[in-house]
Amino acid sequence: MYENDDKERNTVNWTTPSDNNGYAGREEEPRQDAARQEQTWNSASQGSHFNQSQQAPDGGKNRKKGGWAKKAAGITAAAVLFGAVSGGVMTGVNYVGASMTGTAGQTAETQAAAETQPTVPTVTTPGTNGQSTPVSTVNDVSAIAEAAMPSIVAINDTMTIEQRDFFGMPQTYTAQSSGSGIIVGQNDTELLIATNNHVVSGAQDLTVTFVDDKAVSAAVKGTDSATDLAIIAVQLSDIDADTMSQIKVASIGNSDELKVGQQVIAIGNALGYGQSVTVGYVSALDREVTDENGITRTFIQTDAAINPGNSGGALLDMNGNLIGINAAKTASTEVEGMGFAIPISKAQEILNNLMTKQTRVEVPVEEQGYLGIQCINIDASSSQQFGMPIGVYVYKIMDGGAAANSNLREKDIITKFDGQSVSNKEELVQMLTYYKSGTTVTLTVQSLTDGAYVEHEVEVTLGSRPAEEVNQ
Repeated sequence: MYENDDKERNTVNWTTPSDNNGYAGREEEPRQDAARQEQTWNSASQGSHFNQSQQAPDGGKNRKKGGWAKKAAGITAAAVLFGAVSGGVMTGVNYVGASMTGTAGQTAETQAAAETQPTVPTVTTPGTNGQSTPVSTVNDVSAIAEAAMPSIVAINDTMTIEQRDFFGMPQTYTAQSSGSGIIVGQNDTELLIATNNHVVSGAQDLTVTFVDDKAVSAAVKGTDSATDLAIIAVQLSDIDADTMSQIKVASIGNSDELKVGQQVIAIGNALGYGQSVTVGYVSALDREVTDENGITRTFIQTDAAINPGNSGGALLDMNGNLIGINAAKTASTEVEGMGFAIPISKAQEILNNLMTKQTRVEVPVEEQGYLGIQCINIDASSSQQFGMPIGVYVYKIMDGGAAANSNLREKDIITKFDGQSVSNKEELVQMLTYYKSGTTVTLTVQSLTDGAYVEHEVEVTLGSRPAEEVNQ
């Protein structure tokens, strides 16, 4: 389920504390016992003094009072003497101990402060070099977030959404959408930003907002629907010098080194309100999740809050390194804290490939390229049922069309267009909007050969769209 769908059911939205009560109860009991003992001791002391003062007869108040005063003075003197003796003994012991430990020069105030300073136990974990490595939990992540913010952007666009009406007829409408992105590279003319494919799919008016709230137009450079990754580009000439001085390329980490229970930080444009920071832990690794199209992907699972608009945002380790690209969350009234991110180590090669693509902008309808095929989708269900690859099944090649003049054949299944994964005909049509007629592109197709599908590449020079489609 995608970001804009807010139905409450147990599904995955492609966008985006442990219970300590038992421990708290166990920690409270000793305190309560100590309090009860202190209260009992105080009551007994008060009772003894109260009873002793009441035992004196009425006629001997002065004599008893004087006798009690003498006794009190004697007790006080003994107490002082005992205190002096014991204090002297303890001073001697402390001096000897200090001499042996080399702390004899410390002042009494310093020693008292050291005695009252609480001791924090050190927790360690075995290291790879045979030594123990300290383990700690960071409560304040403001410095990490501040250092990472210049690499995170908000993405806003106008999208065309297709759906069927009450009578089953197709209809389209536009809607505003928001997501997130991460600055991952720069070439001679462009700033390159990684995000999710579903954030930019169908985008018509793509803008990027940087850390200083400056918004700049962007264009799709490359997409990969199979992994839900995309690269968009912003022209360096469109970014003013002040903004350039405040932004930077993200520091890339290694998601293969992650461990369950490791603390992480998620940053993204949640609900389109602007950048927000959430903190959590790695709940699971290599978690397989199937989306509404039946495509299964492998993710990092985290309990850091990931909400609509967080898609394409950063999942960071405690060193501020990018370890994942936030992609989805489980949406249900029964579920809390199940977000998913694409591991950066698995995404890096695909992103590097997408960054080499030619940045394209949508061309006018009358100039858009055309394949000249009729096709249907092979989704995950059909793939499993019939043993066919997921992609676009060509069931008819139109006479005189571009495909008719190529090696593409009926019953072939198109899985990539110009090196970019396609899983359905809607994605294929969307890609064609960025290519002019006369452009030669490479299709990756699966052909049935001797009962098995074999992958190969086919070059097609795109034709022109029929007049009736241009005028629609």
